Amino acid sequence: MAKRDFYEVLGVDRNADADALKKAYRKLAIQYHPDRQQGKSEAEKKDAEEKFKEAAEAYDVLSDPDKRARYDQLGPDAYDQMGGGGFSGGMSMEDIFRQFGDLFGGFGGFGGFGGFGGASGGNAVNHGTNLRVRVKVNLKEVANGTEKKIKVPRQVSCQACHGTGAKNGTALETCSNCRGSGVEVRIRRTILGQMQTQSTCSVCGGSGKKIKERCPDCGGNGLIKKEEVVTISIPAGVQEGMMLNMRGKGNDAPGGGVPGDLQIVIEEQRDEQLIRDEQDLIYNLMIDFPTAALGGKVEIPTVDGRARVTIEPGTQPGKVLRLRGKGLPSVSGYGKGDLLVNVMVYVPENLSASEKRTIESLRESGSFKPNSSTKERIFSRLRHMFD
Repeated sequence: MAKRDFYEVLGVDRNADADALKKAYRKLAIQYHPDRQQGKSEAEKKDAEEKFKEAAEAYDVLSDPDKRARYDQLGPDAYDQMGGGGFSGGMSMEDIFRQFGDLFGGFGGFGGFGGFGGASGGNAVNHGTNLRVRVKVNLKEVANGTEKKIKVPRQVSCQACHGTGAKNGTALETCSNCRGSGVEVRIRRTILGQMQTQSTCSVCGGSGKKIKERCPDCGGNGLIKKEEVVTISIPAGVQEGMMLNMRGKGNDAPGGGVPGDLQIVIEEQRDEQLIRDEQDLIYNLMIDFPTAALGGKVEIPTVDGRARVTIEPGTQPGKVLRLRGKGLPSVSGYGKGDLLVNVMVYVPENLSASEKRTIESLRESGSFKPNSSTKERIFSRLRHMFD
């Protein structure tokens, strides 16, 4: 099922600023918050849950300038297919309530109710940090897609302590500050009623446990550095600066939890002959005067090899030949660009005496003088290029 456009989800136009996005999300988040669904049917609660998640995903993407730029470029379906982010790509309810709490000054639930289908409770979920790498691709790889194997230095769970950070797997003791819950909870009154402020425990970092004796291998962190080979699948049609996302290929979370992501930034190598213009390719072809006047066959480079094109007799400088479908595919998988051949005619710069005499003898020939229709055709095309 196709995703709804995120701007439509929040009810804002595509030029909405940060304040408009926040205001729209706050309105929806309050409307569909689980505490507002008490007494409703299970079907109504389920619908509210989906809309609550949908609004959270839309705000998560549109409130981030980088994510928003990629979303605007790709559209909802292609963005999601490329691991753009949001709830469907790994955003948990903990993430949503944390995001929601940030908007309202730190609380994630009304009256102590923290989620759909029951209280939030429990220890905070640890999240590993993201990693970012740059990957170079050439024009042929852009046209056809490719796989790259790269070495990524990651932080992974320590095998000696199984990621607990405790020496020899010794027992952990319950944190006395949060009593094992992993959170510090406070209740306060606001204009919306009694609000519950919930924050990660400052003593145990949300784990609910304290280490008695630290593991000597990882220093109690539960993580060690390790270099791993990761295979990256790069779809056809990617562009310079585009970012792909691999879920769970970032750093492991200390003490267990959700690993971070590996973010791959595309770096497009410049081709020596072909110029990229979105999905189209441009090739500047220089031909000699006899070929321009008499016509002929010439070879030009393409992404996958070479192609022969016909130069018609009387071809003028600036003429553009279009080879349809010889450009680059769209990253969304729809359509393909063209190869545009920009024809230029070389005028000799150094002539011998006999060559000069030959050309001089042709100066007065009517065939070598442009007529008004020819000039109008050429200059109208140039005017169109600069309009």
